Amino acid sequence: MGKEKKNVIDGPIYDARSLGTPKMLVLGLQHMFAMFGATVLVPALTGLDVATALLFAGLGTLLFHLITGGKVPAFLGSSFAFIGGYNAIRTAGTDAAGNAIFNNELLPYACFGVAVAGLMYIILSLFFKTFGVKKVMRFFPPIVTGPIIIAIGLTLSSSAINNCKANWLVAIVAIAIVIGFNMWGKGMTKIIPILLGVLGSYVFALIIDPAARANVVSAVAEAQWFGLPVHWNSTVFGLFSTEINPSLLWSSIFTIVPLSLATMVEHIGDICAISSTCEKNFMQNPGFHRTLLGDGLATTLASLFGGPANTTYGENTGVLALSKVYDPRVIRIAACFAVLVSFCPKFAALVSAMPVATIGGVSLILYGMISAVGVRNVVENKVDFTNTRNVIIAALILVLAIGISYSGSIQIGVISLSGLAVCSIVGIALNAILPGKDYEFVQEAEGSTSVNFKV
Repeated sequence: MGKEKKNVIDGPIYDARSLGTPKMLVLGLQHMFAMFGATVLVPALTGLDVATALLFAGLGTLLFHLITGGKVPAFLGSSFAFIGGYNAIRTAGTDAAGNAIFNNELLPYACFGVAVAGLMYIILSLFFKTFGVKKVMRFFPPIVTGPIIIAIGLTLSSSAINNCKANWLVAIVAIAIVIGFNMWGKGMTKIIPILLGVLGSYVFALIIDPAARANVVSAVAEAQWFGLPVHWNSTVFGLFSTEINPSLLWSSIFTIVPLSLATMVEHIGDICAISSTCEKNFMQNPGFHRTLLGDGLATTLASLFGGPANTTYGENTGVLALSKVYDPRVIRIAACFAVLVSFCPKFAALVSAMPVATIGGVSLILYGMISAVGVRNVVENKVDFTNTRNVIIAALILVLAIGISYSGSIQIGVISLSGLAVCSIVGIALNAILPGKDYEFVQEAEGSTSVNFKV
């Protein structure tokens, strides 16, 4: 009987307390490592502060869990969708070569626009609350959400490959460790393959690469043990304590708020992915009105204090799929780790100095797992691909998402639309317009999967 009890980790775990506190802490650490690379990359690309991003990734996640009743195992990290908006607002001109000249002092204006965009989530959550999931979800059937989930993983794949290119040997070591422990691991090692892959590959890189070793040593040595993650001049509140440029304020709103349409659709896709992974109907309980409200308020909170917008993280969904530990408590532990790390520049430097090939190797598997969840969405719902209507919708979603992502965003004035934004809008529109719908949303009983509805 004792041996049988240990084997519980081979199946889904909805209450991680059965594993004990030390193992829960390790699982939380795994989730933190999974989100770290992408979360710190956004401020690196936009000029925002890394420590602020980590702080509000943690606080935003905890706020999300508070609003959703602690039921959804979702981690909120820095959103990539608003990068074009941040850069558009902080652009102060171009140099002789035609490259943009950025003025980071303008970032609080962009943050104001993102804070307003976060309020759009509240409006959509009210639609879900007022009209019910069934009426709103008519616009998000499996033929739309499935390919969007697939597209989320595939569009992220280029960043994983680019990171792997830095050192394919290090990346392959990370991949091999993750696969090895996931397939043949015993006990605790089977449910922390990502963390083991990160640590193993990190150590291997430091052994074979003296330059990487020197980089880590210098980065950690230069960093302080303690530092405040929020800087008043970088907050929206700091903006209002100085002379405001009203035109730039309005420009940030009109530039950034439209991007929220895409991020809200992505949110729905992510919640569908998490629901499918965990085999729980999070559309019904706690409901989209709560998940959208949590995501929107987290984004607004982060932006007001100078952090990047938050979004539900596919990386952590990938960890859920691999570890099969679906307890939201583990995510909240990861959020607490993120908050603690934000006050410790030295530890943040240690993690930030992680070889990009390590991040790439791990991400390669995680992003693939996201796409696999999308395939599962389509298969479990028995989407009929002999129906020309369904083929057209899926085809355009996938081609637009991947094609635009690899060729560059679509520019409409100052508004930059990502591949995911365009494919989401087109997919929803085509589903609403084209005749021959063969799917009806049926809200099932508590505990059923959110994507396995009757057709």
